[in-house]
Amino acid sequence: MNEAGSPIRVLIVDDHDLYRSGLAGFLDVEPDIEVVAQASGGRVGVRLAAELRPDVVLMDLKMPDLDGWQATREILDNHSGARVVALTVAPSDTAVTEALQAGACGFLAKDTPVDSVVAAVRAASTGAAWLSPLAASVVLTSMRRPAVPKRQPSNPAQILTPRELDVLRLLARGLENDEIAGQLHISRMTAKNHVSSILAKLGLPSRVQAAVYAVRSGLDLD
Repeated sequence: MNEAGSPIRVLIVDDHDLYRSGLAGFLDVEPDIEVVAQASGGRVGVRLAAELRPDVVLMDLKMPDLDGWQATREILDNHSGARVVALTVAPSDTAVTEALQAGACGFLAKDTPVDSVVAAVRAASTGAAWLSPLAASVVLTSMRRPAVPKRQPSNPAQILTPRELDVLRLLARGLENDEIAGQLHISRMTAKNHVSSILAKLGLPSRVQAAVYAVRSGLDLD
């Protein structure tokens, strides 16, 4: 994540030249965003991310040389501080699942309005998740499925503390750290630490996956 007061450094990875350059142009006019590089393929994107250490990567999921979810995983393996927002023409169950499992913190359809893309970049830079309406619909459908990822315990009470369970419930309801802190009468930093602990204990890369896990595991969200 970027340091306070400095521009959000963005890398755009997309093999469609017109879309990529157009998006870069729109983002570059924002005073708090700097597009540090563009990549026309996944492998170049992985290399540039390692060299430039961007705060946020906008990642096309379908590219001829290396699919976006694979590039996302490689980028986060080398630069865990980056935040990846996936881009695709038509969100599908498989695409959303692959992106989230790879560690993406957000998912945008390519027809998302530019102001929403800007909002997603800003949200990602602060550690928040962002889903476009179509992607959110796919995620909700996925959340209703009974299956639970094999590497996480089916009962979160087996591994999380009572307070962490409280935080997980609120996280699954879509609350951000400030809102969680207000609900539980704790500081924002304490809420953030609880979220980090939950992700570490469950072996999950993002808040979105934690929310999916909470629903799939049958955790009471009321």
